[in-house]
Amino acid sequence: MLRSAPTSTRVTLSYMPRSRQFSARLDSSVVDRLERRGARTGLNRSRLAERYLDEGMRMEDHPGIVFRDGPVGRRAGLARGPDVWEVIAAIRASGLEGEAALASVAQWTSLSLAEVRTATRYYAEFPDDIDPWVRRNLEEADEDEERWRREQNALA
Repeated sequence: MLRSAPTSTRVTLSYMPRSRQFSARLDSSVVDRLERRGARTGLNRSRLAERYLDEGMRMEDHPGIVFRDGPVGRRAGLARGPDVWEVIAAIRASGLEGEAALASVAQWTSLSLAEVRTATRYYAEFPDDIDPWVRRNLEEADEDEERWRREQNALA
């Protein structure tokens, strides 16, 4: 009686949402700069190139928006002002809607109405990038307030 040899199948799963291969020829000095920047940031040159392409298109689509690094990550902000998430949080905290909310935030923050609109338009296109920042800030504020209340109770 012949026995068949055990078989095995190797499956490699990889998840790269909406990722597609793209090839481009770049000036060698650009590639050198990507490699140096990657060494500083810990990102490979493909991820950096993707980030810069994406951010460059976003900035072109939304004049007045820039991207900045910080201790808690990279985020979108107004060129001469706060991060987009801060503007959106202020709009929500105003308790107002529509034009009244935009005007109130512009006055309160000393931003122009155009800058508040720029942040709002950016948010309208990329809410999934902004909402986690707003949520994180609210959670941290709630934790800080709770810590303060416990301290006050301990002193009473």
